[in-house]
Amino acid sequence: MMMRELMSRVHGDAVLPFDIGRSTRNVERYCPQEIEAKWQEIWDKEHSYRTQQDPAKPKYYVLEMFPYPSGNLHMGHVRNYSIGDVVARFRTMAGYNVLHPMGFDSFGMPAENAAIKNNVHPAAWTYANIENMKRQQRAMGLSYDWDREVVTCREDYYRWTQWIFELFYKKGLAYKKEASVNWCDTCGTVLANEQVEDGKCWRCKSEVQKRNLAQWFFKITDYADELLADLDKLPGWPERVKTMQENWIGRSEGLEFRLPAPALDTEIPVYTTRPDTAFGITFLALAPEHPLVEKICEGNPKADEIRAFCTRVRRQSDIERASSESEKEGIFTGVYCTNPFNGEQVEIWITNYVLFEYGTGAVMGVPSGDQRDWMFATKYGIRKILTLQPKDRALNIDEMTEAYVEKDGVLVNSGRFTGMEMHAAMSAIMDEAEERGFGKRRVNYRLRDWLISRQRYWGAPIPIVNCPQCGEVLVPENELPVRLPEDVSFAQGAVSPLSSSESFLHCKCPKCGGDATRETDTMDTFICSSWYYFRYADPHNAERPFDRDAVNYWAPVDQYIGGIEHAILHLLYARFFTKVLRDAEMLDFDEPFTNLLTQGMVIKDGAKMSKSLGNVVSPEEIIDRYGADTARLFILFAAPVERDLDWSDQGVEGAFRFLSRVWRILGQFEETIRSASDAYDTDALSTEETELRRVLHSTVKKVTEDIRDRFMFNTAISSVMELVNAFYAFQDRALHPGLAREAASALVRMLAPFAPHITAELWSRLFIGNVHAQSWPQYDEGALVQDEIEVVLQINGKVRDRVKIAADLDRESMERIVVELPRAKELTAGKTVVKVICVPKKLVNIVVK
Repeated sequence: MMMRELMSRVHGDAVLPFDIGRSTRNVERYCPQEIEAKWQEIWDKEHSYRTQQDPAKPKYYVLEMFPYPSGNLHMGHVRNYSIGDVVARFRTMAGYNVLHPMGFDSFGMPAENAAIKNNVHPAAWTYANIENMKRQQRAMGLSYDWDREVVTCREDYYRWTQWIFELFYKKGLAYKKEASVNWCDTCGTVLANEQVEDGKCWRCKSEVQKRNLAQWFFKITDYADELLADLDKLPGWPERVKTMQENWIGRSEGLEFRLPAPALDTEIPVYTTRPDTAFGITFLALAPEHPLVEKICEGNPKADEIRAFCTRVRRQSDIERASSESEKEGIFTGVYCTNPFNGEQVEIWITNYVLFEYGTGAVMGVPSGDQRDWMFATKYGIRKILTLQPKDRALNIDEMTEAYVEKDGVLVNSGRFTGMEMHAAMSAIMDEAEERGFGKRRVNYRLRDWLISRQRYWGAPIPIVNCPQCGEVLVPENELPVRLPEDVSFAQGAVSPLSSSESFLHCKCPKCGGDATRETDTMDTFICSSWYYFRYADPHNAERPFDRDAVNYWAPVDQYIGGIEHAILHLLYARFFTKVLRDAEMLDFDEPFTNLLTQGMVIKDGAKMSKSLGNVVSPEEIIDRYGADTARLFILFAAPVERDLDWSDQGVEGAFRFLSRVWRILGQFEETIRSASDAYDTDALSTEETELRRVLHSTVKKVTEDIRDRFMFNTAISSVMELVNAFYAFQDRALHPGLAREAASALVRMLAPFAPHITAELWSRLFIGNVHAQSWPQYDEGALVQDEIEVVLQINGKVRDRVKIAADLDRESMERIVVELPRAKELTAGKTVVKVICVPKKLVNIVVK
């Protein structure tokens, strides 16, 4: 059923089979503000959602990605948290011991920038925002275990972030080196490669520059193979996310070989996945950052020109340089190397499209086999050698207008390999390189080590002491955390604000006791979010990050929920951390998140909600006017969870009207429901009552499967709406008390995960206990059996009537009976029946002329 039709039903317009005001005037008005405040206070006072380990039940860990405390929730938050809350409440009612925690990813640049702008300490700004957002989350009726709250900027958390850094260091997975890094002037810090999007800072969208700085890295590349292979262990992840990670890791198999450069007294290594084209090398492209550049410039008449070119290119971002759309530029050095396969001279060029951090920083140029090389060679007049052509026709290099890039063909101009099929030649050429000792097979990755240094204050300090005598020294574990100082200057630049604090900077070496200085960079905040989901399992542990038994009981997370924008950054880093902690024998599993759901955005007026666009809808305004249950119900009903949601004020109003209808119909039958017995004789039901019971149990089956198996919350809510419509048909008629009680009980329980406040209130009035502690309703297979069904009668494809027939008829019987019905004969009188089209249990179309 289309949303427009359903909304028209809940709005109470002409399609409704009743008058909303009739027969329900004595039922008190639905007032969500009073109801929701009441139940939130009860849940908070009674710690209703506090969770403990319970071996008698299966566990279920549901988690939404925790937010940055920006100050206010937006509709994206509401959608994210509502999805998770439905899952948590449903699983609890289905008999699981559910862990559903929440916290705040609270370190980061926005707090520091706010401190600079408003002359307030980042901690004060952060904690004020956290309190406001917690108030808003409570107002949504979310079933969080707040006793497990994690706040990453608190000392009891970042102490263990520093401890984990030291674990990485001891395992050889943390190191410092001078490197060309991505620098954002606006944020005043370096960025990891994953945080540069289209040449711009992922957070502020400023242009990213390159700088040489000594930085800390985590060796995520040590786990590249496992991170790639274990994607197959994640059938519950969207294929799109797994593909994004696979492409980012970028594993390739090929040949690394060396080209002698006698003039430079060295050999230059290159890596290729296409060794079959090796005889077509006519130039070698170096990155401007390559250490050979300065050696090339020694005594070179073009030295000034070469240095100027390199300086200009280094200012460009990696994204811009690697883009297929950017102009390819280069400068010939006047120096040559030698192709070891055929002994021919190869020109050495410095270009803007080779990145030193990727591969060897040098790329072999084969114009005939690579379109980028073809364009570069054409632009600069570099010769081209054909090495591959189709099996069924010969190519002439002088007549070609572009490279031959097909991965099929036979080799030409390739010495003893000429005439070989290209894939066979690949292996044979790699064999030769290894036999002759100038090359070897190698696996390469696009993935680079994770740059974790940040030149900012509001982050976890790196627990390293720099001693003139001892070098790098870890801060002893019993001295953690290394606390953030108060006496800092927030002036931006290439130096961390921590370096402005004399009390922080100067210390004694833990090894020799001599004068030393602290590391003044802080850690990338993605480190904080790479392990927080484990801390929820044991949040108050003062002896270690978490207890192994506790984390093995709760984790991995059974259902993780968050945005697709975290596919590379957070999700890849979290997987890396899990594997390192597993190898440190701190946990017993390989992957952190068994199932992943990536919800769509909330859109208004054709664009994502944004303050700059002026299309933001405040969750608080919606909750104040209609209640949290309405906000939740609308945002879950308006679209499938994985698709973008178009905001609709009319849809919100419709959701409110629907909840009001539920309130009215159950209020009308309140005395009947309360006085009835749970056990009753279903054989005593009338035909209409039997049909209502069939709709009831069909709804239970549909809603159960939609929530449990498909996360199709919109269709689950649609089914509940249809049940309410069927219930309303009895507002002016007698209804068996037992059936009224059965229908009300199932209806309230099915609606409880979506609208927790109104259902808590209704249950307390109609039944005994807490609805959210009740068992999920079960459907009766026998009740699903339908004696009669309604089918459509069409004439020439147009609906002419609807008729009731026996539900168990086969196709032939259904066609025969419908065609012989008096109404069918009346509509086809005087016409010739050409054919009859029958869709079992749905329609019969009689084609006449």
